[in-house]
Amino acid sequence: MQKTPAEYVVPIFSVTVRFIPAIAAALCMPLVAAQQPPYPSKPIRIIASQAPGGGIDAVCRIVAPKLSDALGQTVIVENRAGANGSLAAELTAKSPPDGYVFMLGAVGNLGTNVIFYKPLTYDPVRDLAPITSAVLSGNVLVIHPSVPAHFVKELIVLAKARPDTLAYGTSGTGGSGHLAGALFSSITQTRLLHVPYKGGGPAMVDLVAGQVQIGFASPPSAAVFIKSGRLRALAVTTDHRLNLFPDLPTVAEAGVPGYESHAWYGFVAPAKTPIAIVSRLNQALVRILHTPDITRAIAAQGLEVWTMTPEAFGAYIKSEVDKWTRVIQEVGAGDK
Repeated sequence: MQKTPAEYVVPIFSVTVRFIPAIAAALCMPLVAAQQPPYPSKPIRIIASQAPGGGIDAVCRIVAPKLSDALGQTVIVENRAGANGSLAAELTAKSPPDGYVFMLGAVGNLGTNVIFYKPLTYDPVRDLAPITSAVLSGNVLVIHPSVPAHFVKELIVLAKARPDTLAYGTSGTGGSGHLAGALFSSITQTRLLHVPYKGGGPAMVDLVAGQVQIGFASPPSAAVFIKSGRLRALAVTTDHRLNLFPDLPTVAEAGVPGYESHAWYGFVAPAKTPIAIVSRLNQALVRILHTPDITRAIAAQGLEVWTMTPEAFGAYIKSEVDKWTRVIQEVGAGDK
């Protein structure tokens, strides 16, 4: 049956009512966008996950002024030490995901803390968004001058004669210093006493004072004390000599074949930080880290610039958790 012309007529009032909300929303979209200030529009905080005086603090303070210039905003370094960086990681994970708070972390709070500290108040893979790795390094094996050893082999003999009495201080359980010490004990079949601190700075203070005898310390925190003679350096934990200590052998060269332990730092933001912001921070930080004067300043700290994409850094963090879980099972370093 053919429809009459009247049946083809759509009521004007119905169409108007139906489309008023859509039209209003469309008109409001430019207004909403205009209300969102461009990033960044206020000061930015970099959380340094160690106390002042450690390697993480040094890198943050080298990078911050350049990042401030690059982004056109004040960049503040805030130190949050404790629980091998877990306090800083928790603060970062619980911060708004808007790019105004991010952290420079390390193998501990981005990897091994999930092994040593249970339960954690954050998940390094789920709750943090990788931005880029930053630097790669190792630790330097140092002792207080009161320890009667001038070479690694002499330290091993002394440690075997005095089990559980020679103490090594570290920035915290599960950090690179702890892992380096645990691996040293395992390979050399010695029993060193682990003393964790709330950051590399406090550990260094007690080592220089002789409260602990040994340290597997970050190069920047130990360098000044080595040069002044307040600490004696025996070796570095990496598989190659460091530019900061070109005459210092590796632990492997000094008589412990197969020994190798690295440290690394990387930038992470709260999870769900917009990809565009993560990408902008990645590009800015990578460019800054590879700037010749920054690279030289970092090299002077005994560190090597080491950057990657957010995706690659995320995969690397996951691989580190797997790697050190195996190492800890092998060396028996799981107890705090």
